[in-house]
Amino acid sequence: MFVTINRYGGDMARPEPISRRDRPAKPPLSRAAILDAAVAIVQRDGAGALTMRRLATELDTGPASLYVYVRNTTELNALLIDRYLSELDLSWDGREAWRDRLQRVVDDYAALLASQPGLATAALTTWPDGHHYLDLLELLMRLLAAAGVDTEAAARGVDLLLQHATASAAEWAAHATPAGQELADLTETLESATAERHPTLHAAGAAVFTSGTPEERTRWATTAIVNGILESGRG
Repeated sequence: MFVTINRYGGDMARPEPISRRDRPAKPPLSRAAILDAAVAIVQRDGAGALTMRRLATELDTGPASLYVYVRNTTELNALLIDRYLSELDLSWDGREAWRDRLQRVVDDYAALLASQPGLATAALTTWPDGHHYLDLLELLMRLLAAAGVDTEAAARGVDLLLQHATASAAEWAAHATPAGQELADLTETLESATAERHPTLHAAGAAVFTSGTPEERTRWATTAIVNGILESGRG
């Protein structure tokens, strides 16, 4: 054993230095690793908890290190939404009727976003970034092309379909949170319409605005939008 003399003349063992190699090495940062950590945060704590600072803590690094791979929170959300889109079935072999397949993918897209309130809200102002988003657009364009819709009308129609599905998902996801409004709040407002000031609303009644499940209302809207696309986009 190595010994040393302390300042008072006694012997004492020289402390053994601690090697940095004893610490487990951190996995290297990458865009994929950042997205994996982001998904973990969203699944554990919800999309509202996802920030660059929280993500850096999750990865045991500083926020500045993340900006090498992701420019800002907007790009992070764009990449994250695309990662979630990988859960959708975006195939079509042509055997299922185009309208049925289109309705199914819009329903699936809306349900996916509604399952994560913060993600649905981000999707209102964020274009996803990645191959899965392109797969979604490709499928919708193929389906509308099969219906005989011209390319420009199909592209605008796809934008409108996704906007509506995203807005519906964000709305109903927000209502499902503890702080969200309840349907009874809307019913109470509508029932306050008087025959003198709002005769049409009064005669219609509140139920026409509130009846049906979110899924039923989304399907009705999708049908209405598709019918409009067909009317305006067929030569």
